[in-house]
Amino acid sequence: MAGIKDLKIKIFADGADKSGMLEMYAKPFIKGLTTNPTLMNKAGITDYRAFAKDILSVIKEKPISFEVFSDDFKEMERQALEIASWGHNVYVKIPVTNTKRGTCHNLVKKLVAQKVKVNVTAIMTLDQVREVVAVLDPDVHSYVSVFAGRIADTGRDPLPMMAAAVKILKAAPKAEVIWASPRELFNIFQAESIGCHVISVTNDILKKLSLVGHDLGDYSLDTVKMFHRDALAAKYKI
Repeated sequence: MAGIKDLKIKIFADGADKSGMLEMYAKPFIKGLTTNPTLMNKAGITDYRAFAKDILSVIKEKPISFEVFSDDFKEMERQALEIASWGHNVYVKIPVTNTKRGTCHNLVKKLVAQKVKVNVTAIMTLDQVREVVAVLDPDVHSYVSVFAGRIADTGRDPLPMMAAAVKILKAAPKAEVIWASPRELFNIFQAESIGCHVISVTNDILKKLSLVGHDLGDYSLDTVKMFHRDALAAKYKI
């Protein structure tokens, strides 16, 4: 198994906890960061603009994605233009549809025409990938986030779909596929195997990186020791 430093895929840290974001930002193998309104709400963020600008006062080089949160496309455009103005390294997350299934295509086309770097998110079908790629500007950097983890949650193997998405994006030379919502560390190596450009990973999963290549016999023993330690701590009796 390749070491994490030997991988070609770019690993982005996904989260909204400031200390965790800055910790990951400082690591050389973390090439970018992403967040979203759900993660921000869970982290207790109440002032969106203040939080983003505080993070951007430190994270000035690596790409970072912030998401619009309106359900109205005109308001999404206004939010997107402001978010994009916060830094040259900012990508604006645009959901592939609104809650009424209205597609984002016209909005994305407008934004990339203004040289806004977008991250089209919540994609789960190849038709969505094709439709988004059709409106991207070949001269503007962008991301296409396919939620492989959520696809897997439905009992489908995401690997063939992700491989097909990578091929589709060859039509957009400055666009990259993000393997989004991974469920386990092994997803990084799966994404690498199909030539996926980026994978966005939560800190909980990133903390397991020290286990890469760990001897399985030793890991078995570590697990037995954990069970024994926890049983003693609980003072179980039969």
